[in-house]
Amino acid sequence: MAAQRTGPTVGFDLDMTLIDPRPGMVRAIEELNREFGLTLDGDHFAANLGPPLLDSMRAYGFDDDMAQQLVQHFRSVYPTAVIEETTALPGATEALAAVRELGGRTLVITGKYQPNAALHLKAFGWEVDLLVGDVFAAAKGEVLREEGATSYVGDHLGDIVGARTAGATAVSVATGPYSADQLAEGGADVVLRDLTEFPAWLEQQV
Repeated sequence: MAAQRTGPTVGFDLDMTLIDPRPGMVRAIEELNREFGLTLDGDHFAANLGPPLLDSMRAYGFDDDMAQQLVQHFRSVYPTAVIEETTALPGATEALAAVRELGGRTLVITGKYQPNAALHLKAFGWEVDLLVGDVFAAAKGEVLREEGATSYVGDHLGDIVGARTAGATAVSVATGPYSADQLAEGGADVVLRDLTEFPAWLEQQV
């Protein structure tokens, strides 16, 4: 039987928290444009990652049938368009390791389609205790609460909602679409420049 861990349980968002998939996201949107004869702005899409893809497609004004078609095609091209173009954000590997070094559990809770999220973790050799995809904002909080998370780290205002829903510490990193001031105004308990500052913060909590 595996030894029970006694350290903190920490959840992490994926896009623009642990990874930067923006160049590949632009390519994936370009694939949608070619396949469906659209003119979606890939740069704008990539600069506003966070919500689940279906919500993003509905926000463009597509009806449910068309939105579902776009989502399915996007997911099918994702492994070749996005995975190899993605880089780890500064401090990501060290942040995950810091939780393990304290005997804790690492969770990745993301709005991304879970099989594609798993490909990112595999590409960087990141082993986590739990990966859950296709959840956003309060739905992230439900997972975090079930897992007894003590904090949740993300770059989006929706990540703050998730942490609040779970009664966990909302740790924000200013590596996504929001500035440090916007994250603080949005209710973050802690705002870090990026994940390079996370291990020192975590050490102070135990």
